[in-house]
Amino acid sequence: MLYLFLAAGGVLGTLARHGLGKWIAGQLGTGFPWHTFAINLIGSLILGFAVRAFAAVPMSPETRGFVTVGFCGAFTTFSTFSWETAVLIQDGQWGRAAAYALGSVAAGLVCVFAGMWLAGAILPPPRVHG
Repeated sequence: MLYLFLAAGGVLGTLARHGLGKWIAGQLGTGFPWHTFAINLIGSLILGFAVRAFAAVPMSPETRGFVTVGFCGAFTTFSTFSWETAVLIQDGQWGRAAAYALGSVAAGLVCVFAGMWLAGAILPPPRVHG
């Protein structure tokens, strides 16, 4: 049953990534990979929130897998991030490549912590086992 939840989360994450990515690129253009940048930050926020939420609210392994591995795993993408950074470098846009790579990692960490903080602000404390 877990595999069905992983697959369902993956399908939804893929469709969300595709749709949101096309919309962002249409709004902001493709001169800079804002679509991947934004999606990775949103995914980091969701993942941080989910991990903290799962510590406070009991969820089945299927639900945890659906959100974390399935949805977030398919929604965010390291391979596209790496490729877009390489293209910027190949195009001689070293400053943009550095800003994108460093900004993605730094902002992604901020979003994970923000998601954890947000979940902590609205959910009960994590359950202590023992």
